[in-house]
Amino acid sequence: LQKLFFCSHLKKIKITISSYFILWFFRIKHENIVALEDIYESPNHLYLVMQLVSGGELFDRIVEKGFYTEKDASTLIRQVLDAVYYLHRMGIVHRDLKPENLLYYSQDEESKIMISDFGLSKMEGKGDVMSTACGTPGYVAPEVLAQKPYSKAVDCWSIGVIAYILLCGYPPFYDENDSKLFEQILKAEYEFDSPYWDDISESAKDFIRNLMEKDPNKRYTCEQAARHPWIAGDTALNKNIHESVSAQIRKNFAKSKWRQAFNATAVVRHMRRLHLGSSLDSASASVSSTLSLAAPLPDAATRKDCE
Repeated sequence: LQKLFFCSHLKKIKITISSYFILWFFRIKHENIVALEDIYESPNHLYLVMQLVSGGELFDRIVEKGFYTEKDASTLIRQVLDAVYYLHRMGIVHRDLKPENLLYYSQDEESKIMISDFGLSKMEGKGDVMSTACGTPGYVAPEVLAQKPYSKAVDCWSIGVIAYILLCGYPPFYDENDSKLFEQILKAEYEFDSPYWDDISESAKDFIRNLMEKDPNKRYTCEQAARHPWIAGDTALNKNIHESVSAQIRKNFAKSKWRQAFNATAVVRHMRRLHLGSSLDSASASVSSTLSLAAPLPDAATRKDCE
């Protein structure tokens, strides 16, 4: 019986940095996490043989469906919470959770969701204080952009952002002015806009508020989020919201620039060039302003339409 795998590779220069985590990666065994199956070496590269997932990206599946409800979104988020809770118990922080890193295991209509791409993951509690600004700005927690020391709570914020998008099809933070966009994230300023949220339950909104809480000490953990009625109970509605959500996903996430991972340290430097010093915590005051953004920021027409 033949078995297919996906193979990725790292340059040898990066091996000393990542080898410790790769050893831990071998120990990750969860039904909703893409597994590392084997490793091969060449003189210049380290090849990672990964479990093959063939069901496609999350957004593509939602757009292709003819029927999509809050309950579907709740089921997706429950799987993500379960997987991230598993990682957190192992002391691993993913640090780059976003829809593009959520893949379906197979083409089956009832396929499970899989978390992929651990390139920015970090072991927590090994004497290092996490303070490196990394990830994709639209999904990172305020404390990351503010260059504050942070914890696994940053993953919970990202799950809240993903849940928000799954229920409306557009990101919670957006502005055609870059500086205002960053200020929104730093202040955790977002809304449940009408008419896009009119048919979404109050339970779903409460769930999101508890994950997208600016104070990481008050923010829901994965364990707390998994016990919320929108996940563990029956408060997620079964009304079809496919037409509205899929239309917004097409508008806001079709362009490749929204699929690019940004270097968040470069974003912080860019923020300082935009004279946002007053919006940042003093912990970021020493950040240099000499480097440019790793990738262009998306331009906007409106909050709902990022074309």
